[in-house]
Amino acid sequence: MSNERTYTSFSGDRQVASGKLEEMLTQSIQAMQGPEAQNLVIIDDTTGRQVDFDFRGTIEEVLRRNIPEKPSRKPGRPRLGVVSREISLLPRHWEWLAEQRGGASATLRRLVDEARRTETATDRARRAAAITGRAMTILAGDRENYEEAYRALDAGDRERFETLTATWPSELRGYLMSLAQEAFSPQ
Repeated sequence: MSNERTYTSFSGDRQVASGKLEEMLTQSIQAMQGPEAQNLVIIDDTTGRQVDFDFRGTIEEVLRRNIPEKPSRKPGRPRLGVVSREISLLPRHWEWLAEQRGGASATLRRLVDEARRTETATDRARRAAAITGRAMTILAGDRENYEEAYRALDAGDRERFETLTATWPSELRGYLMSLAQEAFSPQ
């Protein structure tokens, strides 16, 4: 599994661009300048969530504003792209974490990495269904058979999902099926 995120943009029912951030943004900007450009919807393929970008200015300005710079190598502790969030644990959990090599944060990172490495097919299927479901809600939440298709996705029923989405635009169906591959894998 690649750590590099990919994104897919849609203008109405048409898939405009897909790929790494810079490539997708460049193609999307070029498409937005065309006459048929509608509101552009961009999905993070890793999460299934919609992401927004500031498209004002030239392509260079948009890329500079929306693509994070690669960190320069400076002396000291490297930036890991750390995101701070709150977690709630019982006192015994905090005590155990404090005794571990590297402290609580390093131990939690190791535990998460290990859990990701040993993820079961059922876990991967559940995650793929959740990612696809989020994208499907954004792109097709008002479509015929949406709710039943969502239920088929959650059940891992590929045949029923394909039947229920048969009338949806082909580019939309193709995108959702690509996200859902592991959701329909044998468990």
